[in-house]
Amino acid sequence: MTDSIRAILDRLRAPQDNIVARARRIVEAHVPEDRRGPGWDRHWRELEAYVEWPGRWTGERPAEPLDMDEDEHDG
Repeated sequence: MTDSIRAILDRLRAPQDNIVARARRIVEAHVPEDRRGPGWDRHWRELEAYVEWPGRWTGERPAEPLDMDEDEHDG
């Protein structure tokens, strides 16, 4: 069994409760493998992880909330 087939089977056996995993299966049914970019798998795995671990973002938040005054940004 090739690695790509094994990866597909592993995803099919994965729990169905991750909405990103479900979306990935739908999208992959419509996008041929030869049209997927080099970061395809990593992109999906990262999104799946965000759903699995809510609140564990790696980026830092600003110390204070940003105030957006509409008058200052109208052109």
